[in-house]
Amino acid sequence: MSFSPYNRPVRAAFVGLGRVYDLNMRAYAGNPDVEVVALVDPSDERRTQRQADWPEARAFASVAELAASGLEVDAVEALLPIPLHSDTVIEMLGSGWHVNLQKPICNDLAGAERMIEAAETSGKQLRVMENYLFYEPLQKLKATVDSGELGEVSGYHVKMVASGLGGWDVPGSTYEWQFQQTRVGRGTLVFDDGWHKLSTAIWLFGPVKEVRAWIGNTEVIPGIDVDAPSTLVWEHVNGIRGIFDITLAVDMYLRSDYYTNDERWEVTGRRGYARVNRCTGRGIQQPSLEVYVDGEMRSYHALDDDWASSFRDSGRHWLHWLHTGEGPMLWSAAESVEVLRFALAAYASSDAGGTGFDPVSLD
Repeated sequence: MSFSPYNRPVRAAFVGLGRVYDLNMRAYAGNPDVEVVALVDPSDERRTQRQADWPEARAFASVAELAASGLEVDAVEALLPIPLHSDTVIEMLGSGWHVNLQKPICNDLAGAERMIEAAETSGKQLRVMENYLFYEPLQKLKATVDSGELGEVSGYHVKMVASGLGGWDVPGSTYEWQFQQTRVGRGTLVFDDGWHKLSTAIWLFGPVKEVRAWIGNTEVIPGIDVDAPSTLVWEHVNGIRGIFDITLAVDMYLRSDYYTNDERWEVTGRRGYARVNRCTGRGIQQPSLEVYVDGEMRSYHALDDDWASSFRDSGRHWLHWLHTGEGPMLWSAAESVEVLRFALAAYASSDAGGTGFDPVSLD
């Protein structure tokens, strides 16, 4: 697929102006690499609210309305509910726009293949944004692992506690989309939030060859279920093993400016270990990264551990990439399919009672 980098500001449109917009727009504010020319959302209220950020942008109720307007658009920041990803992304690519899509890429492999084919046909770029790869404490964790300082890696553990109290307000419409996902077997904690953790696993240690999982279910209010407690265990092609432990603490209050997720990563090597103590929420009030080697603990107090900064930096990476075409997208559409296969292998394993599945083997 050929790509010609831009030598002028990218003309961008936001498609979807809900809660996550407040995070993604940070890459665009004050950025000379981009000009926001359009805002798209079916809600009159949201369009009016967000236009205060971009007074010169034109507002539209749908992608079709934007495409028919004749307004020149280079790239789209697509912030859509997951069930709308496949069809809407194909529509946007067909309109001749590059697309930066919120994760997950979509619910199934067939939809992902359709999107990749549409990108190839249109000659446009499809990126699936993964902001956790731009969270500075995790970047420092990866640098520590790659340096060999910990010695040969023995294994690692990712823990996530979803609490029910604290954080920012989330519109009821967002929850309804999440509940719809749950009803089709794509739970919030394993598939949506869990996507981030599976992405960091591949980013840290490469392809996965076997996954075993036990995905639980808890009814939090009548008719509303959450996919916890859940446990995912896997082995990478290089032999390193990881575990992802998901717990629900519905009555726990968690201090957070964003979602109430208490997240931790710990990598253990033959000489020591390194751990990231928090991400989205502010649970453990310790330095965001600690490294223990040869009997000494080194703490990192000055890293940018504001979760929103990872959205800013991921978006800036995309806009810079559109000007250079250099380096990895993090993730390309094809790379994101590896993450999708990882997640689907976990579901297949759980359905089979914990039997091991190779993500590559899935149809």
